[in-house]
Amino acid sequence: MCIFCKIVNEEIPAAVVYSDDDVIAFRDLHPKAPLHVLIIPRRHISSVNDVEADDAAVLGRLFVAARAVAESEGVAKSGYRLVMNTGSHAGQTVDHIHLHILAGRAMSWPPG
Repeated sequence: MCIFCKIVNEEIPAAVVYSDDDVIAFRDLHPKAPLHVLIIPRRHISSVNDVEADDAAVLGRLFVAARAVAESEGVAKSGYRLVMNTGSHAGQTVDHIHLHILAGRAMSWPPG
């Protein structure tokens, strides 16, 4: 079982900032911005490469949760970045699909 599944199952603690029947959002242990939250589906999906058509609704819920987190954390108006890495070369370190929400400072482009 992956570390994110253990968070979903409450086997290990996490600083949860949002939760519903489909997704859970928690603060990243190694933040890359003043606000760095990970949003994951409760059901294990390894990566974008494993997404099926039936996963469309739960993936949409990740973005609904991102909006709710941005609003509750007070960054919705100033702006935030959403990132989803797929595979090790892109920086995915946990094989459970997750959406990063980063905010609280100006972001540069390209992110590279």
